[in-house]
Amino acid sequence: MSKELDQKMVNRNIPGMMNRNERFVEAEHAENVGATLRRIITYFLHEKKLVIFMLALVVFGTLCGIYAPSLQSRAVDIIAGERTGVLSHTLLFMLSVYLLYSACSLLQGLFSARISQNVVKRMREELFGKIMELPVRYLDTHSHGDVMSRMTNDIENISTTVSQSLPSLFSGVLTVIGTVAIMLWYCWQLAFLSLASVLLTVMATKILSGRVRKFSRQRQMLLGQLNGTVEEMVSGYRTVVAYNHQNITTDDFCSTADSLTKAGIKTDVFSGVMGPVMNCIGNIGFVIIAAFGGYFSVKGLISVGVISAFIVYAKQFSRPINEIAQVYGQLQTAIAGAERVFAVLNEEDEDKSGEELTKEENAAITFRNVRFSYDGENPVIKKFTLTVPTGKKVALVGATGSGKTTIVNLLMRFYETDSGEICINKQNIQDVARGSLRQNVAIVLQDTVLFSNTVRSNLKYGNDAATTEQLSAAVEMSQCREMIELLPQGYDTVLTGSGSNISQGQRQLLAIARAFVADPRILILDEATSNVDTRTEKAIQDAMQRIMQGRTSIVIAHRLSTIRDSDLIVVMDHGEIVESGNHEALLEKKGKYYELYMTQYAGFAI
Repeated sequence: MSKELDQKMVNRNIPGMMNRNERFVEAEHAENVGATLRRIITYFLHEKKLVIFMLALVVFGTLCGIYAPSLQSRAVDIIAGERTGVLSHTLLFMLSVYLLYSACSLLQGLFSARISQNVVKRMREELFGKIMELPVRYLDTHSHGDVMSRMTNDIENISTTVSQSLPSLFSGVLTVIGTVAIMLWYCWQLAFLSLASVLLTVMATKILSGRVRKFSRQRQMLLGQLNGTVEEMVSGYRTVVAYNHQNITTDDFCSTADSLTKAGIKTDVFSGVMGPVMNCIGNIGFVIIAAFGGYFSVKGLISVGVISAFIVYAKQFSRPINEIAQVYGQLQTAIAGAERVFAVLNEEDEDKSGEELTKEENAAITFRNVRFSYDGENPVIKKFTLTVPTGKKVALVGATGSGKTTIVNLLMRFYETDSGEICINKQNIQDVARGSLRQNVAIVLQDTVLFSNTVRSNLKYGNDAATTEQLSAAVEMSQCREMIELLPQGYDTVLTGSGSNISQGQRQLLAIARAFVADPRILILDEATSNVDTRTEKAIQDAMQRIMQGRTSIVIAHRLSTIRDSDLIVVMDHGEIVESGNHEALLEKKGKYYELYMTQYAGFAI
């Protein structure tokens, strides 16, 4: 990301801050439920065989669950002498039905888990592939924590819903319909009386679950704040101690912890109360069935077996009602998460079209009246005109925010110019395919990025076909041969945590060596030696002079040793070129460069 854009987004991309807040914020309702559901269904169409099998199991298992209490009613009536039949046969049949019901439930869980993982795998692959194709502007203008949250939390919510909630929803709906139908068939009067307790269950569930969601949301938010406080304190402990903020930080932590404790207690209380309340209402329902069922039995309307079946059906009816209420909330969360995922998938890919960059040894770069702004209103680059001759080293200097890194972003086509043109050998880069352009440019950024892989793989990242001799030459020129030899497995040492097992300076050296291995026609160094000590930097500069021979180079640096030997030094201020020339000529002018030299560079002279 450009430094100018970093200044605008400093509050949005602080590592950890955005991640921890988003990690614990409950997903909101989707804005377009219908369109999102239709798109989710397209993923299930790829698994239609598994879906059909699962639905068949759900239907068959639900029918078994509804039919089993009728067999129980028959068995009770046989025992009571109100019905003829063989009791043992009825019991064996009832046992078989219950076993089939259990088997269907087990297979249903296995199929739903398989469907869930296949759907989520496809969705995750599409999302990751999409992120790889997004333009740099998208990732620069969106929180990295938000993008990660869509890849992890949102897709995980979809996975959980598919594997757990959807089967429960289908089964619950069928169970409610089937149970109500058979209860009305047995005795409509007792059925309506039983439904009264169900209405109480629904009302109690709605009230209590609302309280649970409210305090659970509050608890999750406070937990995020608490984790953030700990994360900031640990990562910035030296600053906390240096400014004597231990007591203030502790007070903030304790205040958040107290609020979290209260929210946690309320959440646990209402969650704990829900079970006993449901049992109480269920027992009331059983009393109603027993009392009125006994009365109807005496009047000859129903048998004793029907009463026993009604007790089972009443319990069987209330259970899916509660499950559907819970599934509804999970579905809302999953749909909202899916909508966030689809929002990324709907973004336009980076345009990869264009012609190939002409194969020439020369690589002269020309900027003509280039204008650019990140927001379309406030220009960061204004009428920038510059020619970088083939094989020459041009340094861009200026205060922070002057537009130096933005020029590099435009040259790499991370962003497109608002007006003007950038040419390489008179070929406008807007007509060149981004892939072809970037194959001819190697860039070393101030923020070193290495990958969790071997040293060898990191060095060959820009040129996978590099030979051992090329690696050795690049390592030798970048002054990191001795450092690599001291690693446990040398070139085969795995860099963990993006290079956390080596120092920042060593990471910078490897990044420079990686650029050498790429063997580019154009070399860009953006504060490339900012984390290297002065002595090592001098050795690298000597190596750079050799590697830069025959290559066009653009250097952005604050150290005098990096820019004083440049063929051309360009001084930028507020997106414009205010001075240009070599080191001595610019000092003689005693203009902007002289001011920068006296205030920033003089102390680094060697």
